[in-house]
Amino acid sequence: MAKPVVREKSFAFALRVVKLYQYLVETKREFVLSKQLLRSGTAIGALVREAEQGESTADFIHKMAIALKEAHESEYWIDLLHQSSYLDDKGHDSIKTDLTELLKLLTSIIKTTKANRS
Repeated sequence: MAKPVVREKSFAFALRVVKLYQYLVETKREFVLSKQLLRSGTAIGALVREAEQGESTADFIHKMAIALKEAHESEYWIDLLHQSSYLDDKGHDSIKTDLTELLKLLTSIIKTTKANRS
């Protein structure tokens, strides 16, 4: 059975966040903002995996909704890192594209699941 797209994309995003964190700490000597991004960016995939094991449809929706909140928080940290010149335009645009795709996927999954539950 194939892995769900959101599972693969959230894991790939988490991996990018880990690598970005390493770059920011080692090269830019930035520790606070990057740690916030590390926490929220890696939480998305963990919550998607938790949702897959949800005890009910409501539990699945709830965990996906928390993953969506973490994605929005990650967007904040990415934008802040960019605006404070820790992240250049190219790096920002690249990771932001991946994040936007995740935001759309999570939103769609939540809406579809809610509609099918009714």
